[in-house]
Amino acid sequence: MAETAAMAQSSKAAEYFELCKPKVVALIVFTAVVGMFLAVPGAPPWDKVIAGSLGIWLAASSAAAVNHLLDRRIDAVMVRTRHRPLPTGQLSGNQVLVFSILLGLSSMLILIIFVNLLTAILTFASLIAYAIVYTVWLKRATPQNIVIGGAAGAAPPVLGWTAMTGVVDPYSLLLFLIIFVWTPPHFWALAIHRRDDYAAVDIPMLPVTHGLQFTRWHIFFYTILLVIVTTLPYLTGMSGLVYLAGVTILNLGFLWYAWKVLRARDDRFPMDTFSYSVIYLMFLFVFLLADHYLMIIN
Repeated sequence: MAETAAMAQSSKAAEYFELCKPKVVALIVFTAVVGMFLAVPGAPPWDKVIAGSLGIWLAASSAAAVNHLLDRRIDAVMVRTRHRPLPTGQLSGNQVLVFSILLGLSSMLILIIFVNLLTAILTFASLIAYAIVYTVWLKRATPQNIVIGGAAGAAPPVLGWTAMTGVVDPYSLLLFLIIFVWTPPHFWALAIHRRDDYAAVDIPMLPVTHGLQFTRWHIFFYTILLVIVTTLPYLTGMSGLVYLAGVTILNLGFLWYAWKVLRARDDRFPMDTFSYSVIYLMFLFVFLLADHYLMIIN
């Protein structure tokens, strides 16, 4: 009996963990933490790094849980999402609602008490922008949903920066711009692969409303724009040659994938591009961080 109860509790905990979209949230927290380190010339205060990371992680997890709750009906139809805890009945709507509220309140308390009020306000605004504005309205309103809604996902480096300094710095907005421009080609590659899912639930993703070739061109054009935007840290003096060399290699890879998506008709290329885009963003921020401390040493 005790073993069965323990297994049930473990399974329930796993379902709650899945609500938090751990892979997505990990990338969010990672970019926020890099923003924290870039905001200061040396090592940031570790108490604020820990509190800021925890607060941002809880807020992102809360937004993810709300997204599960609001999308539970379409999630039950889509192949990609029908295994989620709500469609499968592993968790109830009330359980998810309480869970998301507790995460959100904990996030705000941590950020207000241990970080600063501005970071708490901006984090809350990002939570609402993704969990409510994007999920409830933008996703169903326009095929440009991911472009506009990408602002919420681009906020973490700004949150990390303000956690350390208490101000919104222009360089933090440059990091925001990079993720904002990265989001459309990243997500549209997935949308091409999952276009039938979105069509089945009447979500106006670009491949559904304007066709595959139109979306391929958009991925290619946004990738070119991304190449331009990602050179700005070097051009503005935020970063040096180490970053420029690293991001140039990354950009050549992204351009190659975008070109293959545009010209080839192999269904594997959109998902390959989606996977590469995640690696691209992670290493771009690694290069930013490495360059930042090499510039300090030199």
